[in-house]
Amino acid sequence: MAATPQNPAASAPRRKVSRHRGEGQWAVGHFTPLNGNEQFKKDDDGLNVRTRIETIYSKRGFDSIDPNDLRGRMRWWGLYTQRKPGIDGGKTAILEPEELDDEYFMLRVRIDGGALTTAQLRVIGEISQEFARGTADITDRQNVQYHWIRIEDVPEIWDRLEGVGLSTITSCGDTPRVMIGSPVAGIAEDEIIDATPALEEMKRRVLNNKAYSNLPRKFKTAISGSPLLDVVHEINDVAFVGVRHPEHGPGFDVWVGGGLSTNPKLGVRLGAWVPIDEVPDVYEGVISIFRDYGYRRLRNRARLKFLVADWGAEKFRRVLEEEYLKRELTDGPAPEQPVQQWRDHVGVHRQKDGRFYVGFAPRVGRVDGATLTKVADLAEAHGSGRVRTTVEQKMIILDVEQDKVDSLVQGLEALDLTARPSSFRRGTMACTGIEFCKLAIVETKQRGSTLIDELERRLPDFDEPITINLNGCPNACARIQVADIGLKGQLVLDDRGEQVEGYQVHLGGALGLEPGFGRKVRGLKVTAQELPDYIERVLKRFQAEREDGERFATWAARASEEALS
Repeated sequence: MAATPQNPAASAPRRKVSRHRGEGQWAVGHFTPLNGNEQFKKDDDGLNVRTRIETIYSKRGFDSIDPNDLRGRMRWWGLYTQRKPGIDGGKTAILEPEELDDEYFMLRVRIDGGALTTAQLRVIGEISQEFARGTADITDRQNVQYHWIRIEDVPEIWDRLEGVGLSTITSCGDTPRVMIGSPVAGIAEDEIIDATPALEEMKRRVLNNKAYSNLPRKFKTAISGSPLLDVVHEINDVAFVGVRHPEHGPGFDVWVGGGLSTNPKLGVRLGAWVPIDEVPDVYEGVISIFRDYGYRRLRNRARLKFLVADWGAEKFRRVLEEEYLKRELTDGPAPEQPVQQWRDHVGVHRQKDGRFYVGFAPRVGRVDGATLTKVADLAEAHGSGRVRTTVEQKMIILDVEQDKVDSLVQGLEALDLTARPSSFRRGTMACTGIEFCKLAIVETKQRGSTLIDELERRLPDFDEPITINLNGCPNACARIQVADIGLKGQLVLDDRGEQVEGYQVHLGGALGLEPGFGRKVRGLKVTAQELPDYIERVLKRFQAEREDGERFATWAARASEEALS
């Protein structure tokens, strides 16, 4: 066709037309994988890797594992390769994955709501001793993590766990992770509502369900009917918090879009009250929004918190109601602020049936299989068949008769599992750290344990609630931004100009009571060796300057940079 004034496009050069790929949201038609993670998930659902583990990899060994399974799909069944020993933190971001990978795995046991029978705990302990060189860390999401797991042993471990009703399914990966819940659900005297039936139905609907096994990234869930706000609801993708509606009675307030890592955001309220029998429907609606509208183009924006930040609570609730629930939600009240700072259930507490539960504190979540089997034996010897894990890396024994409490407490003390811990033992948490984690830069577990001892020695009379969280890298697995003293591992220069392990310091973070992120003092970095001196100095200044009844977080927000240095 010849060019004419009526058809100027005929003479113009042709432009290549490409469809805008957006953020890879399925709900707007963007199904083409935009990165390697999305591609391997499209190629084969992560849940399917179990068959290959059982029939091929466990028989042929580590070298037979397909790379997309090794560093991708095996996470759907709780398996991560652990860090090869001897690689220092300076090489974490430099080496290729295959250079960091050891031929052993971390294996995460999923413990929804932290609920275990003593029989289950004993099996966890026995597996630890037989297959994991004694390792069995309690995480801040109520799970147990093994290390030194051989691929050859995984099928046998699964058989034993599943034989007592436990699993590792979707405890990692782009999936609905463990659902954390109040460890005293159904037994606490002050409970607003027992969330257990809702949690069980949520599990039934989404676990091992391929409708929810390919999410943009991980999806974290919390539910609790406790007035103590004991499940860190502000930093989960979705959370259900017990409240009393003035007209409808006990139910749940809905929060969405919380999360930490390198771009922390606190969850927001939808302003909706949900009765317990409707919680699973709302949960499925929220997780489906994430699946369909979540950002899949860039991994660092593939969490629900970014969608919520862009949409806002009002639009999120409208989409949930109109597209997924097909009905309106009931407006409801916000949860009341808890009356106490400690929300870990440590100590001796009366249950609503007149018996007692006893919460106790391992050191930074580090226990071993032999200790766990002894805890199971100790609980049964004192009439209990139930134990719980908490989101502060602690444990609880339930259902103890009053006349057996003192004996149980003494038995725990003999295992170095005190029910009467110092503020430092009670409030210090640590992530896995460089010992096993491929992302870590510094050591955490042993340093946290040593720090507890040193602070107890230096400040024996300090009895204020204080949280000290150590993290081996910037990813905040130990919740550094919401601790009184949050310590983010990095390499720093010492006074001789040499590069050593150290921490960037965050001060005054909090959850529950006036939630917010900790303050970073300009240029404040502390070497690992200086850490006890620094914390002692800051806590003494807090004691000297605090107003009557003032919390550390409140003081840190108003203190001078000099006082915090």
